[in-house]
Amino acid sequence: MLNVEHIRKDFPILGRTVKGKRFVYLDSAATSQKPLAVIEAEVDFYRRYNANVHRGVYTVSEEATAAYETAREKVCDFIHARRREGLVFTRNATEAINLVASSWGRTNLKAGDEILLSQMEHHSNLVPWQLISQQTGAVLKFIPLTGDGRLDMEKLPGLLSKRTKFVSVVHVSNSLGTINPVRNIIDAAHSVGALVLIDASQSVQHLGVNVKELDCDFIAFSGHKMLGPTGIGVLWGKPAILDAMPPYQGGGEMISEVQLERSTYRELPGKFEAGTPNIAGAIGLGAAVDYLSAIGLEEIRRHEQGLIAYALDQIDALGEVEIYGPRPDRGGVVSFNVVGVHPHDVATILDEYGVAVRAGHHCTQPLMRWLDVPATVRASVYLYTTKDDLDQLVVGLKKVKEVFSSVTV
Repeated sequence: MLNVEHIRKDFPILGRTVKGKRFVYLDSAATSQKPLAVIEAEVDFYRRYNANVHRGVYTVSEEATAAYETAREKVCDFIHARRREGLVFTRNATEAINLVASSWGRTNLKAGDEILLSQMEHHSNLVPWQLISQQTGAVLKFIPLTGDGRLDMEKLPGLLSKRTKFVSVVHVSNSLGTINPVRNIIDAAHSVGALVLIDASQSVQHLGVNVKELDCDFIAFSGHKMLGPTGIGVLWGKPAILDAMPPYQGGGEMISEVQLERSTYRELPGKFEAGTPNIAGAIGLGAAVDYLSAIGLEEIRRHEQGLIAYALDQIDALGEVEIYGPRPDRGGVVSFNVVGVHPHDVATILDEYGVAVRAGHHCTQPLMRWLDVPATVRASVYLYTTKDDLDQLVVGLKKVKEVFSSVTV
């Protein structure tokens, strides 16, 4: 069992109050809070060895370069990637997916080729493929959903063919908590010669990801959802595939030699890291990996499962609340609506109780249309969440029902 009270002491923000109430943070699916170890790692960089990387031969620059590349190695170990050249630092998962869509897609897709996504994708794993589809003439296809919000895997074989060139799917839905059978999807895609990208933004910090076991071709995730800083993300790709792709951006640092008419480019991963990178962010992400590894993802997952089961029971007991997504074996989010109350009104009243939840379409508007709702309230948990936090959520929801019980339409 996690010593959650001990863990919470590492997160300064959790000690504050909001509107006179204890601050309850239930929006970790949007961004996680940061432990002191991550905050101090960034501060230490700026205080002691702030310099650009890969460019200076002086001591401080070499220290910065060593710390930056050590962070890359830590992230590689975290996702069980054997070769560090396959790991590219980006701004976030969105940029990582755009990199693949733009660089690989423009080079390899043509009219009539097919790209397979799903109906539950975050906009960051939908819009880039829409853009590439428009530019290349490739056709978008989608894995539909079952009634309980899972991917309809029975439909998958009929959606794959020799025309399928790329498959890009989310590992865990940020809106429903659905855990998708990505290894099955990868195997099926590979059987027709398609490449696969996994959006691991909601899984790498909860379930863990082993790129060797999954055999995915690409994986994307953001540092800020896994206790790391904002502005740092990761694209991992099989080095042979990345090596055949053209640069995503041009500029300093990604070049080998520049002439007036043409340039040659650095070996991986430098070819895809143009300009001065987010050095402090990478170092902070390395510290986040250390923190998560010391606690253990299995312990975190067990803790979250207990919290979600408790939350589902407590919210169900309120009555007149509709919960979305599968019940057993789900990620650390609960999306729901109080019957007859707009999600924004729910979130506003909960804020009066110090409870931070997300209300909106969660960057999954096609999924909201499938649910036939404009938005949902989403409560999400992480390693620092307690049952007391969920009890405070329920107290706020009771107030929501009380306030709106007297409202006539």
